[in-house]
Order: sequence, then C-alpha cells, then structure tokens
Amino acid sequence: MVVCPKLPYRKEENRMLVKTILNRVQKHESFVYGDCRLVERPERTIIEVEIKARVNSQPICSGCGKKGPGYDTLSRRSFEFVPLWGIAVFFFYAMRRVDCPACGVRVETVPWAQGKSRLTTTHAWFLARWSKRLSWKEVADIFHTSWESVLRSVKMAVAWGLEHRDLEGITAIGIDEIAWKKGPKFATLVYQLDNGAKRLLWIGRDRTEKTLVRFFDWFGVDRSAKLRFVCSDMWKPYLRIIAEKACKAVNVLDRFHIAKHMNKAIDDVRAKETRELKAKGKEPILTHSRWCLLKRPENLTERQDVKLKELLACNLKTVRAYLLKEDFQFFWGYKYAAWAGKFLDKWCTRTMRSRLKPMKKVAKMLRTHRGLLLNWFKAKGHISLGAVEGLNNKIKVTTKKSYGFRSFDLMELALYQAVGNLPEPKFTHRFC
Repeated sequence: MVVCPKLPYRKEENRMLVKTILNRVQKHESFVYGDCRLVERPERTIIEVEIKARVNSQPICSGCGKKGPGYDTLSRRSFEFVPLWGIAVFFFYAMRRVDCPACGVRVETVPWAQGKSRLTTTHAWFLARWSKRLSWKEVADIFHTSWESVLRSVKMAVAWGLEHRDLEGITAIGIDEIAWKKGPKFATLVYQLDNGAKRLLWIGRDRTEKTLVRFFDWFGVDRSAKLRFVCSDMWKPYLRIIAEKACKAVNVLDRFHIAKHMNKAIDDVRAKETRELKAKGKEPILTHSRWCLLKRPENLTERQDVKLKELLACNLKTVRAYLLKEDFQFFWGYKYAAWAGKFLDKWCTRTMRSRLKPMKKVAKMLRTHRGLLLNWFKAKGHISLGAVEGLNNKIKVTTKKSYGFRSFDLMELALYQAVGNLPEPKFTHRFC
C-alpha cells in the first residue's frame, strides 16, 4: 500500500484561492469577501465565506431601492451558495438596517439574494437548471438541499421567464389537452408551432370552453388576429371558440388525433371479433395481435411482422378494418387539397359500405369535418404539423420523471420549466 505524503497546508494561499475564484465568478458591488473557512461538521463538510460591506458604503432600502444612512446591524445570517468541488458553500453576512426617509427603518437589500430567501440567487438558478434534467427530488438529494428549496428555485425561474419572454410574432398555435391526474382531471395546453420557435405558451385548468376563452383573453385580441394557423383536435367546444376568437386563422386538424380515432375503431372491431371467434370455438388467431394492427408497418418487430402476415392471409373483419386504415395513409401524401378531397370522398364511401360500425363512425366524423381536414394541405410546409405530438411526448416524460403531480400548480411549474423554453438572465458565469 502506497501512502502519498501530505502536502504542506498554506492557510493564506488557501484563502486567497477561494476568494479569487469567488471574485471571478460572483463579484458584488459595495461588498467584499472576507475570511474563508473549511469547517468539518458531523453531517458534512462546508466552506464558510464571510461577506463584509465596503467601508463608507451605504445600505440600499429594500422598500424603495434607494441608498440611505445605516440604522443598526442585525445578527449574522447564512446564505446557501453553489457547491464548490462537491463541498457546500455558505455566505455569512450581518444584515444592516436602513433609516430610509421614505420607508422608515427597513432591512437592506443585498445583491446575492432576494427578500428573505436563504438561497443565493445564483444557487437558485443552479438548482432550477438541473431540475430540467432530473426530478426535483434527485436534484435535492444530489446537492444536499431540501425539496422545498428546489421548488422555490423553479418558481423563481418560471416567474422570471414568463415575465421576460417575447410573445410577438406568433403566427401558429396548437391546442391540446392532457389528463394530468386520475379522475380524470384534464388541463388545456397551448403551444407555439412557428418554425424555429416551438414551446409551451399557456396552461389552463380543465378542458372546457371557458378554459380556452381564458387563453384567448390572456393572449389578446391583436395577437389573436395575427394568427395564421391553429392546430387542434375535433372536439366541438374547441372548434367553436377557435372560429370565434381566431376567425382569420386556418384551423388545421391534428393528424395524430385522426390516427387515434382510426386505431380505436380497429381495436373495437378486433375485440368484438375475438369474442365471436371464441364463442364459435374457432382458432383464437387474433390473440396477441393488437399491436400488430395498431403500429405502423415500419415500426413492427420481426415477430409482429410475421404475425401480421398470418392475419392478412385470413378473411377477417379486423383485417378489412386494418386495410382501410392503411389505405387512408395515402391521403396525407397528396400535394393538392382538391385531389386529396376526391380520395377522401371515395374512401368514406367505401368505408360506409364495409358494414364495420366503428369504421363507419370514423368515416362519418371525417365527412363532417371535411373542410377542416383539407386545411392540413394549406398548412403543409408552413408549420411543423407533428410538433404538437412531439411536445406532448416531452410532457409525458416530465410527468413520468416526476412520478405524477400532487397539484395543478406543481404541474404548471414543471411543464413551463421543461417545455416553455423560458429565457434566463445573463450571468457573468454559468455553473451548469
């Protein structure tokens, strides 16, 4: 076993090194760093950094933000800073009180923290950035802080980002909903879909007309008038409010929701036919075939591909429904809306003659929304029509990472933080 010799401990050099780093990455006007101490505690090791006000500097009133004469000095307070080399760092400073002519006697405001927070602003932004990558609990555990501190950091980051984000130049939005809690409890989501700018714009509680009206009231009449495209599903309350509040925009139906209706119809046909075959004592060929029929052919596994070929060789209602669904995919490949419309009409006529009730229901729905369905070709090339589903997948990842949400407010914070693409202030140094 080789034992490395201990290096000589040079107290002044150690102090100077930490102070030099802090002055480089976190310098504060009218304040200087004092002694830096490495303190061994039973639970963990920390670095204590003293902060002192410059001689003859006047404190700033936390009420009006103006300088004033000092009144007295309070007891020393600690502020948690970003860990250095995995060691927790705390600033220690004795807050002064200001004898402000306008506000009376007030505690001073300091540049490294906001209000009564014991977290430095730099550390709060550090935790907020990590919360985009990890769950809040993981961030708290890794950096030896509390879950509440991470929550406060995310609140601060989201509040700042929402206040400073740019809402000009938005021409395309997508409207969707998610079930964020069992019950089910829904939330309405509005995304920006402009090329080069895809983000979550707004979250509303519930899935009602009033919810969407609240969005357009918040968005404003002028911005709503500038919208060129609105992507949504076929839910009537949404369509009604969009036609009323964004009448100049082209309402595009989301391709994913149409595929969802198709898949549900096939699933209904398959389930009913499986029961019929079982009742007649025939071979249960449709058993374990659900994903063979619902997935796109290019996404099938080798085993599923073999199973699908076996099914296609049989004369089954489920196979007829599957072939109708696959035939409809040609609709999206048309270049002109007129030709796509002719194809849609023929497909609906053929489906109505199929005697497959679930598929006939889909055909009736597509006929009812024919005009909105053909709007897809007007938006093609102007906006990313798959962006809504892509953003929804990011939201599902955030929900899974958080193991669900205890309240709507927590969900709102987490989703704005993850998908809102919120701006951040410029710092002299980034710690992550």
